[in-house]
Amino acid sequence: MTVSAKLFLVVVSLALGLRSTALAQGVAAPQSALSPENLSKQRPKAPFDLTGTWLHDNKDGPNSSRFVPPTFKLTPDAQEHYDAGQRATKEGKVYRDDIGQCWPAGMPLIMTRVWPIAMVQLPTAIYMTSAFMNSLRIIYLDGRPHSDPDIVVPSFNGESIGRWEGNTLVVDTKYFPGHHHWMDQGGASIPASDQLHIVERIRMINSGNVLEIEYTMTDPKSWDGEWKMTKRWNRVNEDITEVECWPDLNDHIRSTSSSSQIR
Repeated sequence: MTVSAKLFLVVVSLALGLRSTALAQGVAAPQSALSPENLSKQRPKAPFDLTGTWLHDNKDGPNSSRFVPPTFKLTPDAQEHYDAGQRATKEGKVYRDDIGQCWPAGMPLIMTRVWPIAMVQLPTAIYMTSAFMNSLRIIYLDGRPHSDPDIVVPSFNGESIGRWEGNTLVVDTKYFPGHHHWMDQGGASIPASDQLHIVERIRMINSGNVLEIEYTMTDPKSWDGEWKMTKRWNRVNEDITEVECWPDLNDHIRSTSSSSQIR
């Protein structure tokens, strides 16, 4: 059994142990987002409903999908990756193209892939499924706090907790894995560490046909200060389909087999 598998089993065991202890003490276990009891609770009506299919607006050019500001100051470790990436680019090569090797794009990159995202909004959560690798992201709206850091299982899209502030949905996302996760691919090779923290302020504009998200991001292991930017998505009339990413079956795709990759 690998170290990662053993760690996962330990985390799951701890979580189950805490749940059993709570039940033994007469404390009700938290309701899941899809439980009838949670869904039927009385709540104020949401200011808007994101249900639909959305596609990132790249009218400002291909770089509009990127999440790296024009200027930044990196930590020494992140700077090494950035410099190596710049050297690889000059040589016509790719530095650690993890997405091309079927590692998840992760937040925030998954939001601006050139594939649409299907969103379903319920009173307790928003479920987002990207047509890119069918990546799943969940934003919980039922008032739960972030999980205990000692038992949470980190993920590439993180744990997202949303709350309403007037007509704006504020989403706080953290708990990332800290490996094979990048703020950009094919451009600035800047890693996203396990300390990445993303706050989104989501609004619906243009009569509900445009989704606008203002990002504030920090990662003290990778850069100094806050990165801020605003992006938009357009509502589109299309469905997404099942997709899989299997490098061993995609030998004809350069991004999964090219010798130009820098590993």
